[in-house]
This record gives sequence, structure tokens and C-alpha cells, in this order.
Amino acid sequence: MGAKMTRRRFLGVSAAAVGSVAFPYVVPSRVWAQPPSEQIVTGHIGTGGRGTGLLRQIVDRQQKGQGFRVGAVCDVDSLRLQRALQIAKAVSPDARAYSDFRDLLDDKNIDAVYIATPPHWHALVCIYAAQAGKDIYCEKPMTKFIHEGRAVVEAVERYGRVFHIGTFGRYGARQWRKLFLSGALGKPVIIRMNKHKYNWKVRRWSGRTDLEPQEPPPNLNWDMWLGPAPYKPYHPHRCHSSFRGYWDYDGGGFSDMGAHYFDPVQYMIGADNSGPLEIEAVAPWPAHPDAVGMWETITFKFPGDIIVRCNSGEWGKSDPPDAPWIEGPNGKVFRDGRTDPPDLMEATKDVPEPPEMISWEEALRTRRQPGGNAEVSHRVATILHLGNLAIRLGRKLRWDPEKEQFIGDEEANRFVNIPLRAPWHL
Repeated sequence: MGAKMTRRRFLGVSAAAVGSVAFPYVVPSRVWAQPPSEQIVTGHIGTGGRGTGLLRQIVDRQQKGQGFRVGAVCDVDSLRLQRALQIAKAVSPDARAYSDFRDLLDDKNIDAVYIATPPHWHALVCIYAAQAGKDIYCEKPMTKFIHEGRAVVEAVERYGRVFHIGTFGRYGARQWRKLFLSGALGKPVIIRMNKHKYNWKVRRWSGRTDLEPQEPPPNLNWDMWLGPAPYKPYHPHRCHSSFRGYWDYDGGGFSDMGAHYFDPVQYMIGADNSGPLEIEAVAPWPAHPDAVGMWETITFKFPGDIIVRCNSGEWGKSDPPDAPWIEGPNGKVFRDGRTDPPDLMEATKDVPEPPEMISWEEALRTRRQPGGNAEVSHRVATILHLGNLAIRLGRKLRWDPEKEQFIGDEEANRFVNIPLRAPWHL
């Protein structure tokens, strides 16, 4: 007990305690007291394609005097890290570079972090960031498996942090939320998410089954890139952008694009605090244990007699191009916004406006949660995980959104909380 408890050791110990032990909030006083004119100093964890895009956005805002300043960048690939540092130093000569995200989180100058690692890292980095007193902008999908998402929600709440997910579709879905609140469509309602409105990128983000082990390049710390994921020999297709095609790190195009697509759909049907009750998929069987593959349809039954049917259009049968986007017994909405009857939206005039959703930037300054907050983002990610599990298990699944457990399916429940590779743990 006499050993010094450094921040690093605190983070390693307390990540396992989320949800079981009450810790005091870790909130830097300068964040609470920060007047609107002060700059928010950002740290960027993961500097690949999307991470570099986020970094350039902050660089642009800094150049325009919009209240942000780049403080640090972090990546396990030294070439990407050098590139990111060069971009950062163009506006912040004192910007620092880290190869370990925990070192960046030790940096007391950082107010908020942008997390653009592969999804198998999202939960741990988010939890550690919350414990370190940083606000969090996380790329989608929020987490790799379901229990991780609940752990992130609890950490964000416990440590009083602002959390935002990198999707924005819900901000433009208020009229459709009002339509569902009006009840004008009748019941049941079906929402078709097909290739005529949604690009699922199924083939693009499918994995390969012919990978031969290779030596990692000298610029890449492969063990740290894997982190909590099971150990697999290096191959370039498992890494960087094409990682999406492997179950260990992501869930293919359905997880990648679905995070954008389901965010507004979940909002407009009023499922931000619940989830589907039944999930069923049509896909090749058996699913490969490592590589994400093709699928035809994934169907979700939500409370309130709402059916959401995803159709990839890349394998099996496709929906006809004239199929309505939203359809109930009393009305239809087509993908271009036309309605049948034409005056269907008149039913929304007397519906009270849904609560306003604030942006990430406003949330940072007001300490209120933004539209894409941790709870709703966890619920969206859960939908994606459930759909992929229906593909992998090859059967209809029944889900309890309150308990966040499968009903009567022990095998499926083993996918809810997947053990991490030592020494990493929740």
C-alpha cells in the first residue's frame, strides 16, 4: 500500500471498477470555469484517414479563431504520427506527439479528446479519458460489443464528462420524429433501409479468408494496435482501413454505415432508451468465424409495432426501387420525401416540437450532453451488434432492451460481454 499511485496505475485499476465502485468526479476546474473566449485544447487519438480529417477540422477552427487549439496527437503507427504532428505544428508549434494514448491522457493541458482508433479500442480509451477528466468525441461505431457500451455510459456519467459520437443524422430528423409522434401512419409501421437510400458497403468491408501471416512493418506497434483484441498474426488487410472486415475489430459495412443510418431512425421512432425485441437475418450460413461476409436482409422488430428492415442489395434479393421508405396502413413516405397522401405531414402541425439537440461544441461550453450522447450512441451500437449476431448465429434472436440480455439464449449472451486480451480489461 506504500507504492505511489500514479495516474497511469489509477487508470489501469479503476477501469475495472466502472459500474461497481463510486469514484469522485475528476473535473478540471479550468473547464468548469472556462469563459466562452478561452480555447479548448484537443488531443487526437488515432490519426488515420478519419482521425486526420478530424485533426484538420480543428486546425481550421484554430486558424479561424473559433476557440479550439490542437494540443497533442497519438498513434501506434510512427509514420501516421509524424504526419499528424506536422499538421498540428502548423498551427500549434508546441503540439506534442504520443505513441501511447495513456501518455496523452496524462497531459493536463488537454481538455477534450477525439478518438478515431478502430472500434475494438473505443470503449477502453473512452473510459480512461473520462477518468482522466477529458471530454470525449468518439468515432462510430461507439463500441465493439454491447457490455462495453454500458460501461462507457456509466463512466461518462460518473466522471461528469461530455460525450459525443461522430454521427449527425439525428439533427435533421425532427420532422420524422414528429410524424411518428402524431400517430398518423397507423400501426404496424415498416421502415425499409435499402440500397435505394442507404449504401451499406457490404462487399467493400468484407474480410478475406486467405491471409498469410506477415511481419509487421517497423513503423507499426502491432501488439498495441491489437490491444484488447485477440492476438492474430499481422497482415495489412487486418489493419488500418480494411480492419472493418474482421469481427475482432468491427462488424463490416453494417457497423460502419449503420452507425450513421440508425442514429436518426432510432431517434425518430422513439427508441433512444430502448431497443429491438426481435432480430432476424438472411445471410450465407455458416458465417466465417473471423472474416465479415455478405448478407441480404436484417430485420428488427421494435416496441410499438415498428419493423425496421435492412436490405443490402449486394447479395440475395433486393427491394424494388419504388418501395416506400416508411409505410403504415394510413400513409407512406418515399425516399425523396414525397408522401402518400400528399398532406400526410399536416398531421405534425399540432405535435409539440421535440426537445432541442445541442451540438458538441455547445455541449463543451455549457456542460450539457449533446444530441449524440453516450446513452443514445450505446443504443445505436447495440442495434448494430444485434444485427451482426443474428448473421453470425444464424437464427432469430429475442432481446430484452431493459436488461440488455438475450432471452433464453445462453450462446448469444456470451457475445454480450466478451473477455478482452490480457492485460486489458473493463
